[in-house]
Order: sequence, then C-alpha cells, then structure tokens
Amino acid sequence: MDARILVSPSPETECPLLFGRVLDGAGGARAIGWEEAQGWTPAHQGEVLWLHLQRDCEELRDWLCYKLHIPEPTAALLVSEQSRPRAFREGDTLVATLRDINFNPGQEPEDMIAMQLWSDGSRVLTLRRAPQQSPNEVRDRLDRGDGPRDAGAMVALIVELMIDHLGGAVVDINAVIDRLEDDDDHTAIKQRAQEIAELRRDCLALQRYVSPQHEALRRISHEAPAWVEDHDRREITESIARLRRHLDDINISKESAVVLQDELRTRAQAAGQEATYKLGVIGGIFLPLTFFTGLLGTNVAGIPWAQEPWAFWGVTAACVAIALALLAIFHHRRWL
Repeated sequence: MDARILVSPSPETECPLLFGRVLDGAGGARAIGWEEAQGWTPAHQGEVLWLHLQRDCEELRDWLCYKLHIPEPTAALLVSEQSRPRAFREGDTLVATLRDINFNPGQEPEDMIAMQLWSDGSRVLTLRRAPQQSPNEVRDRLDRGDGPRDAGAMVALIVELMIDHLGGAVVDINAVIDRLEDDDDHTAIKQRAQEIAELRRDCLALQRYVSPQHEALRRISHEAPAWVEDHDRREITESIARLRRHLDDINISKESAVVLQDELRTRAQAAGQEATYKLGVIGGIFLPLTFFTGLLGTNVAGIPWAQEPWAFWGVTAACVAIALALLAIFHHRRWL
C-alpha cells in the first residue's frame, strides 16, 4: 500500500486543538480557533462544531469534564489508550472508539490507529494520538464546500472513509495472494515462506480490530440518538455491509495463505526427499565400488596383479563395469 504522508498542524503549547470547523449546514464550514471554540454556541440553527483534538494533551480531560460536562468515566475513555473498537449511547450523546488504517510513514497499515469520537448532535469531537487520514479528508471536503451537513452525516462520513481505507488494505492483500499463487519459482522457497508468514500476520492484525469494529458500527446504527437521521443510519448500515464483506475477504485471504503455506511446505519436503533419494542412489552405486577398490588397496601380501602393468586400467574397467551393472539393475527395478 502506498503510504500517504500526514502532516499534523503544530498546536499551540498546552492547546489540544489540531483543527476545528463550524459546519454551516450546507456542506461548508469555517475554521475556528481554540479560544473561540471553548465558548462556542451556535449562531443559528444547523451550525455544528467539530473539533479534532490531540488526546494526550494534559489539560484535555479537565476541559471535557468541566467545560462540556462529560461524565468522568466517559472523559477518561476519550483520552485513554484503550484502542479496542466499541460504541455506546449515553443519554443523547454517542461515544465510540474506532480504528483507521495507519498511513504514517514507516508504519504498517495493518497497525490500525484508534480514534475516539463523541457527539451530542451540536458538537462533534474526534480525538487521536497519531495522525490519521480520515479526519483530514473530512476537513478537506468541508473546505471545498461538499462536506457533511450535520453531526449525523459527519459520523456516517468518518465511518465510510475508514471502511474505504480498509478496503484498500484488503485489495493489497488479495494482490499479494494472487501473485504468490501464480509464482512458479521453485528456487525462492525461503523468500516465499517469509512473504506468506508476513501475509498471515497482516490478516490476523486486521482481523483483530475489524471484528470488534463491525460490532461497534452495528451498535451505532441501532442505538444512535435521534439526531442521527434515517438516511445517515442507512449510510452507516451500508458501511457495515461493506465491512462485513471486507472481513470475509480477510478470512478467505488468511485461509488462502494457510493453503499456500501448506503447499510450500509440501514442495520443500518433496525437494528434500528427492535430494535424499538421489544421495541414496549415488551411495548405492559407489558403495560396492568403494568396497572393491578398498579391498584391492589393502597393503598386505598377496594382492593380485600388484606387479602387472595393466592392473590399473583393468581395475578401472572393472569399476566401470560394476557401475554400469548397478545402473542397469536400478533402472530395471525403477529406482531411477
């Protein structure tokens, strides 16, 4: 997968805000700073505040509790390192932990990055530690004027983008599977074994987060507050169906990797057995010759033809005759 370089804004000291937007209800938004965001109230109906925050900022937890009046356990979850996907409704608010593909340079895409999400319908908070692609894409859409119109559409779009990114990772895995299945190179067994082992690890890493994410999205679809409109629920439901297909593809890829690994193991065993068999045949031919030449080479009296000038060539001819006779016997018994 091609890595996409994510550049994080440089927040002010002790400022958790990475960027913020005020949705105008028509697909556009205006930027908002941290000072204004803390005292923000909607100027007209339809405005929604979206803040993308750095969750490891020391002051953020207190701000969540005392400024937004988020319950302490929920605030602790939003700034924690708990990364297993989950979602629940808390009164009229939606709280979720979701994971996105890791596009950061030098990182593996399968090491998915956690993002916490909180929304009460008029405010949307997304919190992360490492840079993520999905919030940046949502911000760019808002800046172009074709972004989400409300909080429900914001949640649906974030979910859709995460599933899109996962789909790209699954396509890359399937491409590797196809290449390995079509590879007829019998000499690079060790290299192929390493690729297959890495492929299985990638599938397991994705499956580790995709399965609970599927359940989290189902809870969002079924238990979302009233401010999530029906068409947004349908969008989330469609994303869940796509995620289910991706999960099935991951399981198939994992099973395909197991089949490839078994095939490679069988091929390696067959190559080893063939080599052992050839060595056995060679040993079977040379063992009688070794005995014959060793017997004639003993340094004792009475060795026949020891003084004859033709003895060397006679022994050589005898060895060739014995070797040919053994080859004929092996061929007759179909050992060759």
